[in-house]
Amino acid sequence: MPQLTLRKWSNAEGRHLFIETDETLLLTILQRLAAQPDLGNDAYLRIVNRYARETGRHFSKSELYDGYLQMVAAAKIPESRALRQRLQRKPVRTHSGVAPVTVLTKPFPCPGECLFCPTFDTMPKSYVPDEPGALRALQNEFDPYRQVSSRLRSLQAIGHTPAKVELLILGGTWSAYPRDYQAWFVQRCLDAMNGVDSPTLAEAQVYNESAPHRNVGTVIETRPDAVSAREVAHLRRLGVTKVQLGLQSLDDRILQMNKRGHTVAEMRQAVRTLRGAGFKIVVHWMANLLGDTLESDYEDFQRLWSDPAIRPDELKIYPNSLLEETELYRQYYLKGLYQPYSEQDLVALIARCKVHVPRYTRINRVFRDIPSPNIVEGNKKTNLRQLVHEYMAQHELHCQCIRCREVRLQEVSPEQLRLHILPYETDINRELFISFITPDDKVAGFLRLSLPHTPEVVSLAEIKQAAMIREVHVYGPALKIGTNSQGEAQHAGLGTRLVAEAKRIAYAEGYRELAVIAAIGTRNYYRKLGFELDDLYMKQALP
Repeated sequence: MPQLTLRKWSNAEGRHLFIETDETLLLTILQRLAAQPDLGNDAYLRIVNRYARETGRHFSKSELYDGYLQMVAAAKIPESRALRQRLQRKPVRTHSGVAPVTVLTKPFPCPGECLFCPTFDTMPKSYVPDEPGALRALQNEFDPYRQVSSRLRSLQAIGHTPAKVELLILGGTWSAYPRDYQAWFVQRCLDAMNGVDSPTLAEAQVYNESAPHRNVGTVIETRPDAVSAREVAHLRRLGVTKVQLGLQSLDDRILQMNKRGHTVAEMRQAVRTLRGAGFKIVVHWMANLLGDTLESDYEDFQRLWSDPAIRPDELKIYPNSLLEETELYRQYYLKGLYQPYSEQDLVALIARCKVHVPRYTRINRVFRDIPSPNIVEGNKKTNLRQLVHEYMAQHELHCQCIRCREVRLQEVSPEQLRLHILPYETDINRELFISFITPDDKVAGFLRLSLPHTPEVVSLAEIKQAAMIREVHVYGPALKIGTNSQGEAQHAGLGTRLVAEAKRIAYAEGYRELAVIAAIGTRNYYRKLGFELDDLYMKQALP
């Protein structure tokens, strides 16, 4: 077999393209891979390594993926979803069914004075310059259009399909930024997804309803004391569907010691207001704050679930990382007044905490993505989640959070799925977590249905009489819009069935109107299910 000759050049999107290659060899490898009835990792490595030995040329996944795309475009091999997914790098990026795209706002003053927050002139408050997301933002000069465009290109280059984009807008306290900057920032993010510059935010939102990269969720982070009915209406106008709240602790004494600047009562009110308006709620909880002990942290964590005003949909556990650029380091650590937990103690604490997380909550993170050289003392392991899971396995501890039970890349047979309804009470509504479960207790998809106790708990007149769908999520690898399922949970009709169940329950509970906090890019999907856009929400009368 002739020696492979390969030359590459990069197009404007940074994608490597083949100019000259031994087409026979490339085609042979791809055909052999596509012909495998079960293209697992072992089969993939066996075939690729065999040709590497015979030809002296080893193809990387990126090279094979680029070659696959060009061979399909030239009609020399048929499109194969199994082969495409095998050549995909970092499949975890989109195994939740959506492509997360994180962008950072520009540096701007924060109203908080927290002891543990680092301050850098070049970064938004609390962010470190060499964090991966912060570094990308800095390279793009915090320009929202450039940040989104570069991230979409990166995902496509490693074989992902970012047709459904969850936009995470991070960087300090969102509510502290001027509102004209907020509107411009969201508009330019949508412009990047749309591939079209728009004159206004409203027009960018209309374009995105049928864009190649649709916004299926927009997330911002803010402080509990910044949440009000007026703020909630503004967030909906921007298209926000999920809010991250920096709770940090449910102990007023600890909040005051750490100069957090808000109270537990303000946190409870913020969650009420957001939940009543249908937002998905992500809470940040911190261990090892000044004044905490391992036992007080364990007790505080359980308040997240025992307090009916909290009970978040998602949780980020952020153990306090001691950084030199903080008041905590200068005024307390150097004087011997603060000591970080050891790695072993922290792992054991989080493992104990995870046991208490209910089945309706997803733990998104257990450690902040701060490079270890920045951390003075304490845990410096960025794979803390893995260490926690290993500890739990050794001690026969089990976590039932959504992330630990997601179906991920597992094939799903819709006829084998079981519909499960988990009710729980908050201080303002009855929540129903409606999910499809596989025989081995994996979550294939779920819907959050809110049944408010009274109209008075809802701050916006538009939805005061309605039951509310707060979230619909179907797992599995992200697929192109319009693509049929081939064993994946997505596009198998699970979302439609979940919405139908929500309609049935809402009607049986006496509601005659059902609303949904729809993201911009999901509006057409909900229109097909009978919903119509009102002002800030999509609604449907229940016959």
